[in-house]
Amino acid sequence: MHEITLCQSAFEIIDSQAKLNNAQKVKSVWMEISALSCVEVSALEFCFDIVCRDTIAQGCQLHIEVIPAKAWCWDCHQVVTVSTFNAGCPACGSQNLRVEHDDAMRIKQIEIE
Repeated sequence: MHEITLCQSAFEIIDSQAKLNNAQKVKSVWMEISALSCVEVSALEFCFDIVCRDTIAQGCQLHIEVIPAKAWCWDCHQVVTVSTFNAGCPACGSQNLRVEHDDAMRIKQIEIE
């Protein structure tokens, strides 16, 4: 389960930004993850709660947006979005795709008080 490691890394960033801004509490966190990142959303939510326990972020709301990955189609020469592995090009149906940024996970916003 790599979600725990991802959550620990995310928490380090969240905690650092909260301290930098003299926060008393982290209320909400917004994250984006790629649809092809192999991250299980429910596992990420579970691990995030565990990692935040007894910290400035305990009980904060986690908002996760799953975003499609970008791919280059070698057959129709277009940049397309894909949401699942082996989905094929939505423009021409080809399986000849080069997926880019398929493992992205990023923190978009942090709400503090």
